[in-house]
Amino acid sequence: MKTNEAILRRIEEICHEKGKNVCKACLSGGKSPSAIYDLMKGRTKCPKVTTVKSFCEGAGITLSEFFDRDYFNDLEDDE
Repeated sequence: MKTNEAILRRIEEICHEKGKNVCKACLSGGKSPSAIYDLMKGRTKCPKVTTVKSFCEGAGITLSEFFDRDYFNDLEDDE
């Protein structure tokens, strides 16, 4: 799994767990959801940590909780 795939997978998991959609989580974190949507559509290949952090704030979790999944340890190289 590539980094952006893992990040998208985790975003989907969190949205499902928290009962929020991407838009609400991003806006609650003070950021436009467009950066996440660009990642989902493949327009962005490398999301900024600040984007993930804003999503986390809106979802009510920490960055540590976001990246606390084994699949982040076994990522393929992004090219």
